[in-house]
Amino acid sequence: MKKITKETYLKWYEDMLFWRKFEDKLAQVYIQQKVRGFLHLYNGQEAILAGALHAMDLKKDRMITAYRNHVQPIGMGEDPKRVMAELYGKKTGTSQGLGGSMHIFSKEHRFYGGHGIVGGQIPLGAGLAFGDKYFKRDNVTLCFFGDGASRQGTLHETFNMAMNWKLPVVFCVENNGYAMGTSVKRTANHEDIWKLGLGYEMPCGPVDAMNPEKVAEAMDEAIDRARRGDGPTFLDLKTYRYRGHSMSDAQHYRTKDEVKEYQKIDPITQVLDKIKENEWASEDEIKTIDKRVKDLVSECEKFAEESDYPETSVMYDSVYEQKDYPFTPHKTV
Repeated sequence: MKKITKETYLKWYEDMLFWRKFEDKLAQVYIQQKVRGFLHLYNGQEAILAGALHAMDLKKDRMITAYRNHVQPIGMGEDPKRVMAELYGKKTGTSQGLGGSMHIFSKEHRFYGGHGIVGGQIPLGAGLAFGDKYFKRDNVTLCFFGDGASRQGTLHETFNMAMNWKLPVVFCVENNGYAMGTSVKRTANHEDIWKLGLGYEMPCGPVDAMNPEKVAEAMDEAIDRARRGDGPTFLDLKTYRYRGHSMSDAQHYRTKDEVKEYQKIDPITQVLDKIKENEWASEDEIKTIDKRVKDLVSECEKFAEESDYPETSVMYDSVYEQKDYPFTPHKTV
C-alpha cells in the first residue's frame, strides 16, 4: 500500500472537510428549494471514500455506488462546481442537469453513478469488472451499496457469478446501521452482514469505517487480490450517517443521544486529532485549510447559481439513438 504520511493526513482532512461542508451547503439550498427531488447526504461516512481513494489507482480503477453519491465523483477527480450545478439542474452539470442528485455520473473519471434502484448497481459493478477481465484490462471496480441493498436477491446472484468467474471487483457495504429507517438488527437474524460472503467462499470481513487508515488497509488488500486475478472481496464497512436517510427523513427511529455518541468518533475529528498530536500542522495552517474549503464551497454555489437551466429541447435531443427515428431528429448533445 502507498505509505500513509503527514501529507496523506493533511489531504484527508482537507478532502473530508470539503465533502462535509459541500453537502452542508446542499442541505441549506435544498431547504430553499434550489435543489429539488430527493437528497441523500454522506455526512459521517467520509472516511470510506478517503481510505478507498488512497488504495485505488485513479488512472484506471472504477467506482459505482447508490444514490448517496455526491462526493465520490469529486474524490475521483470531477470538478465540484459541475457536481453542484448538476444538483441544481443546470446545464453546466455533469449530465447537463438531467441526472440530478441521485444520478451523478462521470465517465471521464470512471465514476459510473449514482443509481436510484436499491441494489441495482451491484450487478452493474460486476459487469464493469467482467468487461475488464474479458478485455484483459488491469482495472479493479469498487462497488458500493447500503445495508438495505445487502438484502436484495440480486446481491446473491452477483456474488455467485463474481466468484465463479473471479471478477476483479470489491463489494463494499456502507453499513450505516439503517436501511432508510429500519435498523440492521431488524432486517435479518444476524447483524454481521459480511458473513453473507461466506456462502460463496468469498474473502470477507468487517472494517472500522470511521477511520480512513483502517479503510485504506482493507481496501488495499482487496484491490490487490482483485488485480492479481484472485477474484472479489466483500467488505462490511461499519460507519454511521449523522443526517437522515434523506432530507425528508424525520429520524424517529433513533435518538439524538445515539447520534452524539457516534459524533465522538467522527472521522474528520479523528484525522484532525492525529494531525495535532503529531504536530503536522499549526493552528494557523489548519485555519488556512478551513478557509480554503469554505471559499471553494462558495465558488461551487456561485457557479451553480449563475449557470443557466438547459433548454427543454435537451430532454428530447438526448433520448433517441436511432438515426432514422421518424418523429424528432436526434441530436447528440
